[in-house]
Amino acid sequence: MTSQARKTKTQRTVKPAEIFSDPVCFLAFGFGSGLSPIAPGTFGTLAAIPIYWLVAGLGRPLYASIVIALAIAGVYICGRCERRLEVQDHPGIVWDEIIGFLITMMFAPASWQWVLLGFLAFRLFDIWKPWPIGDLDRTIHGGLGVMLDDLLAGVYGAACLVMLRNGFGI
Repeated sequence: MTSQARKTKTQRTVKPAEIFSDPVCFLAFGFGSGLSPIAPGTFGTLAAIPIYWLVAGLGRPLYASIVIALAIAGVYICGRCERRLEVQDHPGIVWDEIIGFLITMMFAPASWQWVLLGFLAFRLFDIWKPWPIGDLDRTIHGGLGVMLDDLLAGVYGAACLVMLRNGFGI
């Protein structure tokens, strides 16, 4: 890894042509949603909603299998894009937000109200980074590091939705 790749998330401006010309970075940047100059993680999470609607009607085992496969692929996708851009965990890499949101929604009913609650819960944990999410974000690098903190934020979000659904009879 070059010294440039070890720099912080904000050290390199990415041109849209770099992303749209590379299929792996196109995926890593959430089909272009990560190119947003403001809140790319939020736009990446928004890009996850249509994906959620595509898989929401599947049985839970198939849904979970798809999410696991996309998460494993994400380690490669995010790591490969990091190396291409020579920037560690560039904020525009939002594949991790997409998968984290899908994890958040795994046990939620398929309705716009639950999508909104899931969006808010996932973004809260992704931004707040309570323990151990923040520690993972700071200490594990590469594609696994990009993915791991958002996977855990997704688990936290899912737990909140399950508690909300079960605890309040929603």
